[in-house]
Amino acid sequence: MSASLPGNRDLPGSQYDLTTYWGRVKQSAEIADPRTLFVSSAGLEHAKSLVSAYKQGQVKSMTPELWQAKKVVDSTLHPDTGEPVLLPFRMSCFVISNLVVTAGMLTPNLQTTGTLLWQITNQSLNVAINSANANKSTPLPPSTLLQSYLLAVSASCSVALGLNALVPRLKNISPGTKTVLTRLVPFAAVASAGALNVFLMRGEEIRRGIDVFPSLSAEEKERREREEGGVRSLGKSKKAATLAVGETALSRVLNSTPVMALPPLILVRLQKMDWLRTRPRLTLPVNLGLILTTSVFALPLALAAFPQRQAVQARSLEEEFWERGGVDGLVEFNRGI
Repeated sequence: MSASLPGNRDLPGSQYDLTTYWGRVKQSAEIADPRTLFVSSAGLEHAKSLVSAYKQGQVKSMTPELWQAKKVVDSTLHPDTGEPVLLPFRMSCFVISNLVVTAGMLTPNLQTTGTLLWQITNQSLNVAINSANANKSTPLPPSTLLQSYLLAVSASCSVALGLNALVPRLKNISPGTKTVLTRLVPFAAVASAGALNVFLMRGEEIRRGIDVFPSLSAEEKERREREEGGVRSLGKSKKAATLAVGETALSRVLNSTPVMALPPLILVRLQKMDWLRTRPRLTLPVNLGLILTTSVFALPLALAAFPQRQAVQARSLEEEFWERGGVDGLVEFNRGI
């Protein structure tokens, strides 16, 4: 990301208003834009030089070319190391990397072995993405990473196999409803494992608290950057950490909802139509098309549910922060991902 490049002048966080939902949708669409994957090494170096020129004061204002350079840098480089993230594990490759795995999990009439293999593959991919994009200044111990992975795999496989065994036994439910419920089993497994994984990976934040900062006007922030080197933390809040981790866990459920819930529901309806019922070989490409379309268009809507930088009333946190809020008595903290 641009933070890893030389220079003391920070770039604007986004060209969109991140305090609004649609501003965050546009920002999420840029982060997940797969076109940045095709930028050459020369193009990346050019983008880095433009961003560095701005951070060093050689460029005075943001331009369309500079915004594009920031987009390329942010989607390619790790914020701590400044090195390119391995291509399959970049957020801009999220849709492509998950396409085959999601299609596998959503395959109709999947048997026990297939269910287990695809759930394990999905959790393995999640660990690889999380590890490649993790904070390198405070690396996660391998034991914690392994524990999180094993528990997430256990949760997803248990939910998937348990629901697959339970749904056929449900009484007073029509066959059509049972079919719909069966197709939604992978969504339940992925959502529950994703939420559990957040609490496992970030449990230490809840125990120790996270930094909170006063909510300041743009002018005051600029003054503190100039005179004090930045806005200083008011301290660590466990209540803010609980809110941040809880929202992140909920966002994981929301993120998986469009991709894991919409395609199987649509496919159930399409399979009742003559053109697909008489052409069963088209089921796989239709399923892939539904997943790809949903990922591209619906995923940014889910990613934008919560702001990355959260503002709350100081009096909603521990008493030590009550009288230390900024504008309108608000304090801010980074929700995380």
